[in-house]
Amino acid sequence: MMEISPVHIIGGGLAGSEAAWQCANLGVPVMLHEMRPVRGTEAHKTGGLAELVCSNSFRSDDPDYNAVGLLHEEMRRSNSLIMHEGDKAAVPAGGALAVDRDAFSNGVTRALEEHPLITIERGEVTIPDASWDNVIIATGPLTSPDLAQVIRKTGGEDQLAFFDAIAPIIYKESINFNTVWMQSRYDKGSGTDYINCPLNKEQYLTFIKALLESDKTEFKDWEKDTPYFEGCMPIEVMAARGEETLRFGPMKPVGLTNPHTDERPYAVVQLRQDNALGTLYNMVGFQTKMKYGTQGDVFRMIPGLENAEFARLGGLHRNTFINSPRLLDKMLRMKNKPAWRFAGQITGCEGYVESASVGLMTGRFAAFDRLGQDYAAPKETTAMGAILNHITGGGSADTFQPMNVNFGLFPPLENEAEVIKGHKGKDKSRAKKKAMSTRALADLESWNNNLPSPLRERVA
Repeated sequence: MMEISPVHIIGGGLAGSEAAWQCANLGVPVMLHEMRPVRGTEAHKTGGLAELVCSNSFRSDDPDYNAVGLLHEEMRRSNSLIMHEGDKAAVPAGGALAVDRDAFSNGVTRALEEHPLITIERGEVTIPDASWDNVIIATGPLTSPDLAQVIRKTGGEDQLAFFDAIAPIIYKESINFNTVWMQSRYDKGSGTDYINCPLNKEQYLTFIKALLESDKTEFKDWEKDTPYFEGCMPIEVMAARGEETLRFGPMKPVGLTNPHTDERPYAVVQLRQDNALGTLYNMVGFQTKMKYGTQGDVFRMIPGLENAEFARLGGLHRNTFINSPRLLDKMLRMKNKPAWRFAGQITGCEGYVESASVGLMTGRFAAFDRLGQDYAAPKETTAMGAILNHITGGGSADTFQPMNVNFGLFPPLENEAEVIKGHKGKDKSRAKKKAMSTRALADLESWNNNLPSPLRERVA
């Protein structure tokens, strides 16, 4: 039997790990290059593969009415390693899928280390070797400067960038449960998946004032024109948009009743479980660019957190991505360097699961290329296909920005009038979403079934 040359994957984050898994399960050897822990980043703390550096949430797990929940289901049906290990490491989070970040990373690392067709090489790749004829670059938003410069020169386009913020993590034992209570909004999930810190109007306004007046991270001159990503906005930047902004965002009190007073608070800060032991909780939506010395003082103003001890303070890092609609073709190859494919957040998708899903697709594309077989992209009617379309040409290259998966990226229903007939208001929207999800999963099944046997059995 002819020996198959490996696919080289640069980056062992969620996208690179998923790409390696998909390649190897199609019978194609993989050389997975991860620079950590030889060289660290501004955000990572370990050398583990698929380390989560921001939230521990994969967001909604509802496949019927939420696009990211649909993406979860599509990936599960496509033998996703990320979803498999995510489900194993799940912690309570209402209707969302949140994970113990250490258990999750350890599970992914172990699965890839034990796979007979995957070799993991630790060390930085500053430029792909000229002999590598099938490469996946999945270096994420923290691509090392040397490799980023090579990509920029090779692509012939300047990269775009934005800032991404990290939320603090608190030790549960330091939280005052005489003030806070356990409840999921609208009692979803187990009904008690979040810790809720209530604020009255005076406390809320005082807190907003402190946020606005706090000492914040200063940017270097070359960073000052870099925009934020709307889905991961620092809390104090949101507060600057208006006094009520946070009450209609991460601090909204709807669906919650304080059992200590039997009243709905004016505003609420929610904490979500961050590890399987339940000893750590992260501040939901509280990404921040406040300086470390300021964060403790400001966040301890929140009722219930007066004596909070932080396992990790919030932070801010530069997030880099390429202008994918201009640089990549529909199979995620660089147009003027077809031996290179890209996966994950560097392509301009946003979110853990979105990043992994692009790794899943890229891994399959690279494997079939190596095997000399044709393989079509998933239809745009699927969540994966909708993401692929967005990052390879669904919008204008001149205004391209990262985006989470959402039903607005899907093509309209052909029978929409029939689907929404008899429905009003929110029920009309839910009927459309349910129909889009049903269509997506049917088309996803067709895509997975197009794998030639026996390859289909390897990824089942």
